[in-house]
Amino acid sequence: MFLPDLLKGKTILVTGGGTGLGKAMGTRFLELGASLVICGRREDVLKATTAELNARFKDKVSYHVCDIRDAGAVDAMIAAQWQRAPLDALVNNAAGNIAARSEDLSPRAIDAVLNIVLHGTAYVTWACGKRWLADNRPGAVLSILATYAWTGSGYVVPSAMAKAGVMAMTQSLAVEWGGRGVRLNAIAPGPFPTEGAWSRLVPRADLAEKIETDNPLGRPGRHEELGNLAAYLLSDQAAYINGEVVVIDAGRWLKGAGQFNFLSKLNDQEWAMMRPAKK
Repeated sequence: MFLPDLLKGKTILVTGGGTGLGKAMGTRFLELGASLVICGRREDVLKATTAELNARFKDKVSYHVCDIRDAGAVDAMIAAQWQRAPLDALVNNAAGNIAARSEDLSPRAIDAVLNIVLHGTAYVTWACGKRWLADNRPGAVLSILATYAWTGSGYVVPSAMAKAGVMAMTQSLAVEWGGRGVRLNAIAPGPFPTEGAWSRLVPRADLAEKIETDNPLGRPGRHEELGNLAAYLLSDQAAYINGEVVVIDAGRWLKGAGQFNFLSKLNDQEWAMMRPAKK
């Protein structure tokens, strides 16, 4: 349904773009003509993904090693990217989450999630936004939320807090920057299973099946479905969409709020197994 050159001429940065949903969205952007930049903390992952995608898309992918929790590192990354090729769009995809009983969380664990999801997202958004505004250059920001940004959810409270903050940032800056050429929108996905992240958050096969199928359509989301929505929202075809949060969850949140409330079914032994190791 998309024009093959829908994103032609656009350079798009995807944070956390080396794996999972970030990689899936980036691949879709490349298929539609964009150039892709990915960033993350693990250079081996970034290097492998860049090589894999460049083999398909003729060297249209580059990467930066960057910990987005570090505001100085973020600004240096964006400055270096602007020297190479100014960005046209940003996807705030990098995230961290801990499934835990809230009384078991330490301040350090809370900070670990907030620093990536809320602070890191803000740092990258500001670094790009101020350059777009200074250059009088159009830009688009797309942030990945969760429906519990507005419903809340037990057992992932720091993530819910952070996602709610990103939603407020999206809506606020859409008003402040929209008239100056910078659009901000967000997507709130339902269950889109990814290797690694899914096993950390959903420790039992029966619970994984429940969260994946307990929606009106009875199935999990496909990565290409998220990629298509993201591509549309970043394209010029969506130029009149600003400050919106688009849900893609098969009606899951309408059926029952609190995406991770099902973890109340875990016993003490299972909670102990999920507790993050102390560093």
